[in-house]
Amino acid sequence: MPDMTQTTPETLLEVKNIEVIYNHVILVLKGVSLSVPRGGITALLGGNGAGKTTTLKAISNLLHSERGEVTKGAIRYRGEIVQGLDPARLVGKGVIQVMEGRHCFEHLTIEENLLTGAYTRTDGRGAVEADLQMVYAYFPRLRERRKSQAGYTSGGEQQMCAIGRALMSRPGMILLDEPSMGLAPQLVEQIFEIVKSVNENEGVSFLLAEQNTSIALRFAHYGYILESGRMVMDGPADELRQNPDVREFYLGVGAEGRKSFRDVRSYRRRKRWLS
Repeated sequence: MPDMTQTTPETLLEVKNIEVIYNHVILVLKGVSLSVPRGGITALLGGNGAGKTTTLKAISNLLHSERGEVTKGAIRYRGEIVQGLDPARLVGKGVIQVMEGRHCFEHLTIEENLLTGAYTRTDGRGAVEADLQMVYAYFPRLRERRKSQAGYTSGGEQQMCAIGRALMSRPGMILLDEPSMGLAPQLVEQIFEIVKSVNENEGVSFLLAEQNTSIALRFAHYGYILESGRMVMDGPADELRQNPDVREFYLGVGAEGRKSFRDVRSYRRRKRWLS
């Protein structure tokens, strides 16, 4: 008999068959669908140019600044269609994007950067100060560097600052774009551990776009793989890690051991999901 006490997690974000076109003619995303449950970490995987960043910007409504638009499909957050909302209103509803490349305000201090994340809040200084201390608890390095000008801090510190600034807005969901880019492996591990802790302790859901498939699938609960603007595979993260196509192409490991880049490139032309 099935266990009637088990319940399906509530869907927080649902992207249904969206199509994105740039400059009215360039089709970038074709029928992309995904969902993120409340309290989940969902990975959006794929190589450079697969459409990961475009998908995140479609959700956060930042496409218009790049002459892009969602021309088909629907995006729902907490059941409400949101693709027509102003980005600031979407932030107010709890969805915030951490852009690829950190994007701190270089002339402001680390602490001033963090406080800009709370500009839409109306719950008073005490609540903002409490959340600032919460961010410092997750990122002790930011406490040490809080009076330093952000432009003179390291790439890892700027990535921590960008995530911390997002947390200051009290989000329900963070769209995290390429958090590992340009960082040393040890720092990448540290940042993903913090993402996991924030998810578990604060209940923040994450949709993270990442080329580093190996670490993303270790920390995510579920994964989607994009190829040339189309969703080609999805499943629980543990299953994707064991999938022979994913292991051989994205992790570079086949039945006979680790592949060379040349072998992997050749394999791309015969992937089973594109045949």
